[in-house]
Amino acid sequence: MERLVEFSPAWNKSSLDPKKDYGIGAVNIRFVLKGEHGAVQFVIGTSWYLPKTQRDSQHRLFERDFEDRFNEIQPRGWDLGYHSDKPLHEWQSDEPGPDNEHIYTRSSECKYTPSGRCFYDGSTLNAEPLVEVLLREGSEGVWRELERYYARVFEGGEDDLDRTG
Repeated sequence: MERLVEFSPAWNKSSLDPKKDYGIGAVNIRFVLKGEHGAVQFVIGTSWYLPKTQRDSQHRLFERDFEDRFNEIQPRGWDLGYHSDKPLHEWQSDEPGPDNEHIYTRSSECKYTPSGRCFYDGSTLNAEPLVEVLLREGSEGVWRELERYYARVFEGGEDDLDRTG
């Protein structure tokens, strides 16, 4: 199994013109565990914004009460998901159509599967418990959980991920 850690950069595409205001984004960290069947990933969002964005928003942050400020700086679980070479559910299809256009990915687009084909599914709700694993155990805890998730998705492994560790 191959382990990858990728950092997506922060960005600021805000504008006073509402038609050109695309918002801001913080650094995201992606843990990817690649195997022969595909890959699983855990994506965590940080509060690491571009310096100008941080300076511009500091006054708003300190106007909030302590709990709001504390929650603003905490990392967030964005995604726990998989990239598969082949459909794993009946709703995933090789052919785009009116009912599955939004979930279809053309061949050679995915860098996480051996073939480049990608059938993806993920969950923000399922990602949130891995934040605590990361905070308590570091990356080794995340890799353990991703190995369990990979077994569940691709090898018919355990039905439920035990993240209480």
